[in-house]
Amino acid sequence: MAANQSAPDATRRSERSRRAIYDAALALVAEVGYPKTTIEGIASRAGVGKQTIYRWWASKADVLLEAFLDMAEQAAHAAGHVPHALPDTGDLAADLKYVLRATVDELRDPAFEAPSRALAAEGVVDEELGRRFVASLLEPQLQLYVDRLRSAQDTGEVRPDVDPRIALELFVSPLAQRWLQYTGPITYDYTDTLVDYALYGLTPRPPSPTPTPTPTDAGPASPARP
Repeated sequence: MAANQSAPDATRRSERSRRAIYDAALALVAEVGYPKTTIEGIASRAGVGKQTIYRWWASKADVLLEAFLDMAEQAAHAAGHVPHALPDTGDLAADLKYVLRATVDELRDPAFEAPSRALAAEGVVDEELGRRFVASLLEPQLQLYVDRLRSAQDTGEVRPDVDPRIALELFVSPLAQRWLQYTGPITYDYTDTLVDYALYGLTPRPPSPTPTPTPTDAGPASPARP
């Protein structure tokens, strides 16, 4: 009878362990902060041996960064988004508003907010962690905006002389600052307004000049009076 039992699925067991480690790492960094988060603590909370973690990752930073990437992909799939591309419907304003609204939802999610605040705060004082956080998590996301803005340049929605890497900061950076420093509420209306300001500017648009009528437009000339 025992011979008919299938052997344990090592791949499935490894995936369960990996996901437990992700969850434990994100929960711990939110609860105790990055400095007090340890490989031992992650292993204990995940119910695995610490050698299991060291077999897959070199440091707690590696664990956390990979856990963040996984969390972002899981959230994107759950929402029906393509995780490695911004929508391109041909309407730049609508696409940007859609993505930033999804970002608002993510920033409001406690599962994302607490660990990301902990890592962002630690990245300010730990230069190496900050660089890795930016290179592994932030820059790939910003590159998606660059690609979308370049596509808009190809279709004439954005001027060809605009630097997409600078332009994206007009709507991404204010949102990040407001979220990090609690300077105001994070809402759909707010991010929609950021897009409108970024794309259409702050100064009034000059009125279109009134075309000078041609003799044909003005109708037949009145006969000259003697």
